[in-house]
Amino acid sequence: MPTIKPFFFDLTEAEIAEFQQGAAEILRSGVLILGEYTARFEKVFAEFIGSKHAIAVNSGSTALEFLFRLKKVSGRRVLVPTNTNFATVAAIIRAGGTVQYLDMDPKTFAPTLAMVQEQMTRHRDIAGVAWVHIGGIISPEFPSVVDYCRAHGLFVIEDAAHAHGSQLKGVKSGKLADGTAFSFFPTKVMTTCEGGMITTESDEEDFLARSYRNQGKRGTNYGGLHHDFGNSSRITELGALLGVIQLRKLPAMLERRARIAKAMTSVLDRAGLSYCPTAHMDVASYYKLIVLLPERRSLDKVKKELADEGVVIGGGVYELPCHRQPVFTDICAGGSYPGADRWCPNHLCPPLTSGMTEEEGRFVGEMLAKHL
Repeated sequence: MPTIKPFFFDLTEAEIAEFQQGAAEILRSGVLILGEYTARFEKVFAEFIGSKHAIAVNSGSTALEFLFRLKKVSGRRVLVPTNTNFATVAAIIRAGGTVQYLDMDPKTFAPTLAMVQEQMTRHRDIAGVAWVHIGGIISPEFPSVVDYCRAHGLFVIEDAAHAHGSQLKGVKSGKLADGTAFSFFPTKVMTTCEGGMITTESDEEDFLARSYRNQGKRGTNYGGLHHDFGNSSRITELGALLGVIQLRKLPAMLERRARIAKAMTSVLDRAGLSYCPTAHMDVASYYKLIVLLPERRSLDKVKKELADEGVVIGGGVYELPCHRQPVFTDICAGGSYPGADRWCPNHLCPPLTSGMTEEEGRFVGEMLAKHL
C-alpha cells in the first residue's frame, strides 16, 4: 500500500487542459479581475447553494470579516467556538467586535444550544453567533440555535470553510442562517488556490460586499469615488475559472468522499472507536473525519505509528483552541472551556480525500483500529 496523504488536488488532465484554454482566453483579454469568470462563478455557486446572492472574494478570512462588518459588530460581542481556526476569531476582531468563546460538544465538535443560552444570561451586548461547521459537520442542534437567536434578535453567521455541499434537512450550508463564508484554500474540499465566497439573501449586503471587495467603489463605478471603507479583496479571473471547474465536479467529489468515509467508519465501528457521526445529515462534505483519541494514548505517538504504516495524519480541528493561542491571550482572556481543553489535543483526522479508493479507506480504518 503506498503512502496515504491527507491532501489531494482533484483535477484531471482534461480539466487541466480546460483550465489552460480558459486561462489563455483570460490573459489575451487583459481582464484579470471582475470579469466574465468571476460573474459565472458567483452565478453557479449561488445556484448550487440555493442562495439569492454569492460574492467572490480573495479568501475565506475576508468573507468572514466582511460579513461581520455587514452585521455591524463593532463594539458588540460575538459568540464563537474556541476550537476554530485563527481566521474566524480574527475576522470578528478586525470588524471591531468583541470575542466571547463557546465550548464544544465532543459528539459534534460544535457548541450546543445550551451553551449559547448560557452566554445570553451572562451578557447583554451579544450581537450574534459565528457558528463553525467543523469538519463539514452541521450539528443537529444548529436549526434550533438559529431559531433561538432570531427570536432574541441575534444574527447567526455560518463559517462554512469545511462545509462545501454539506446539507441538513434539505438545505445546504450557505442558506441555513443569516449569511455564510466559504473558503477555497488549497486544502479545502474544492479550491481556487486562494479565494472565498459570501452567500446572502440580502440585496443590501450583496451591494455593500461588492463595494467592500473593490476598495469601496459601489456598483459599476470603477473610477475615483470610494463610498465605503473597502479593500483590494477581489478574486482573480484565473481563480474564478478554477472555481467553476471545481464546483462542477463537487457533487462527484463529495460522493467519493462519502464512500471512502463509509469504508473507514465501518472498520472503526467494529473496533468500537468513537468519531463524530454524520448520519443525521443529508450530505456531509467529509472535509474531516474526527476520531476521538482513547485515554492514555499520545497523539504524537499515534501519528508516528501511523506514519510508519504509510498513513500520514494532517491537522486536527483544532489541536490548540483559540483561547490558548498566544495572539489572542490579551484580547479575550478568562473563561473555562473543558470540552475544548479535553478534546482539542486528543483527536485526530485521518486522510480522507476524493483521490483515495475505498480499499485505502478500509486500510486507514484498520490502521486506526490497530494503533488506537
